[in-house]
Amino acid sequence: VVTRDDVEESLKEVWQYVKDEEQLLKDLHSQIEEVDRRLLVKQAERDYWLEYKNVGSKVDAEKIMNLEKDIKQVKDNHHRTAEYYRNTLKAAKEEKDRLIERHMKLCKEEAPEKAVRYLDKNSCREIRENEWLKEEVKVYQKQVSDLKASIQLLEEENISLVTKLIDSRLQNLRV
Repeated sequence: VVTRDDVEESLKEVWQYVKDEEQLLKDLHSQIEEVDRRLLVKQAERDYWLEYKNVGSKVDAEKIMNLEKDIKQVKDNHHRTAEYYRNTLKAAKEEKDRLIERHMKLCKEEAPEKAVRYLDKNSCREIRENEWLKEEVKVYQKQVSDLKASIQLLEEENISLVTKLIDSRLQNLRV
């Protein structure tokens, strides 16, 4: 038996879970924005060093290569992080949907019980009488089917006896 307090507590838990997931989503968006800002900074740095390289600096060419590797690594990290957060968000949404579906199923199952609790005495009595009448109808239907079967047997027996009687009278007439 699930009480109203249990249902309310379950609703509060689901609501809190949804709020937590929304906060996680906000955090993920802010992290993605931070990675985007870092990417822009690295790209600006790369552009500066490319210009410097084109001017003719051979000493700093290695630094430029390292920065390009860093930019590539940051892009890869950004891509992996964004993919991870997308998958996490998708899993969180699926979990939320599953919890909401389960909760709705519980609410649908509990609705008739709650409705019966709030009915007046006359309605409760009518429901009990209705259930009793359904049982009585089943008993009477079984009796009717039994009686039909016995009537069928009696009719067959009666037809057999009438046939024998007619046959014996025909034999008596021949004699």
